[in-house]
Amino acid sequence: MGKRITLIFLFVITFLVLSSVDVKTKAIQNLSEVDRKLMVLNKLAIKSIKSEDGDIIDCVDIYKQPAFDHPALRNHIIQMKPNNSFPFDTTISFKNESSLQVLSQTWHKSGSCSKGTIPIRRISRQELLRATSLEHFGREGPRTSSIVNSTNDKSSGNNGSKIQVFPPPNHSAAYLFTKGYGFVGARGVINVWNPRVDSPDEYTTAQIWIKNGPNDGFESIEAGWMMDAYQKTGCINLICSGFVQINPRYELGAPIQPTSQERGKQYEIQIQIYQLPETRKWWLVYGEDKVIGYWPYEIFNHLQRKARIVQWGGDVNSKNIKGVKPHTTTAMGSGNYAYGLWGSACYIDRLRIVDYNLLTKYPIWVRSNAEEPNCYTALNYQKSLAIEPVFYFGGPGGGLFCP
Repeated sequence: MGKRITLIFLFVITFLVLSSVDVKTKAIQNLSEVDRKLMVLNKLAIKSIKSEDGDIIDCVDIYKQPAFDHPALRNHIIQMKPNNSFPFDTTISFKNESSLQVLSQTWHKSGSCSKGTIPIRRISRQELLRATSLEHFGREGPRTSSIVNSTNDKSSGNNGSKIQVFPPPNHSAAYLFTKGYGFVGARGVINVWNPRVDSPDEYTTAQIWIKNGPNDGFESIEAGWMMDAYQKTGCINLICSGFVQINPRYELGAPIQPTSQERGKQYEIQIQIYQLPETRKWWLVYGEDKVIGYWPYEIFNHLQRKARIVQWGGDVNSKNIKGVKPHTTTAMGSGNYAYGLWGSACYIDRLRIVDYNLLTKYPIWVRSNAEEPNCYTALNYQKSLAIEPVFYFGGPGGGLFCP
């Protein structure tokens, strides 16, 4: 299957996984393990849709979705809509009028799932056989470090303080972040591109992160878009249990279209993540009101009530980064550096956090950082004092300036 840009979400919960299965036994049982894994991943379909891009979309009973494989959700009753809408934004922000909101998925041309079901892309045997390991299929890994110095775009307080942002092994990110004591939501309008991906085991994303917890045991929920061709924890889309989807129209992991063109039309998706205090669920919303689903509080420890860090930006996953040569040529964002600005670089616009008082606003304090500034860059650009900044990020990866 060729390269694909998809709507994604993931959550990362760090913990220790022990295994006593030896290598020889794994090799002997590989094919049977693949078949057993497929039975777990692919739920019984009420209806199946063959998409023109080759994907098979299964319409699965909403109460048979992977979320209910999670032991904490065995008796969970689905909430079909939030009690309240995303806290209203009263601020005035800059908007590129020539940008277009979009989320069209290829499979929509071939059919639809009915109310009471959700769409799940069927995982093929070939995908599992190509995977590095069945245990890590569709999984992310921990982020385990911190930064002290970075570009200070809009600071008040935190001078000289050590900011934990958990950069993981095999990941290179360029992002804008803010830190506080009681975030219950975030959103942003994310520019959609179709960047180059170097190899089948790599991917690149543009997304929002919401995080809480200590460096060695933090939790994160993330949403945005991914282009594909963290250790034993964390799950992408619906591959692992935990996220409860309620929307029958949008498939997490299916290709989206169209994408932005350099110096041409720019396309966007608006992503919102927010928590309502009375239920403590973290809701995922596309656009202003298209609710995708939620992460129940029961699956978390540190994110049960609030977050302390919010990030916006890009992330490249590869083994060939941060000192490994040759550096991957997987691009971030549009594949152009942040200083190319609108029409060239990828951006996230109208960034907002929701504080514990349910006030929606641009963060009081933000800072940008690029973990590999010669490869991928980050720039919080303010055209004038009359309008708020737009965050640009991205780069081409390996090359003349990124050996």
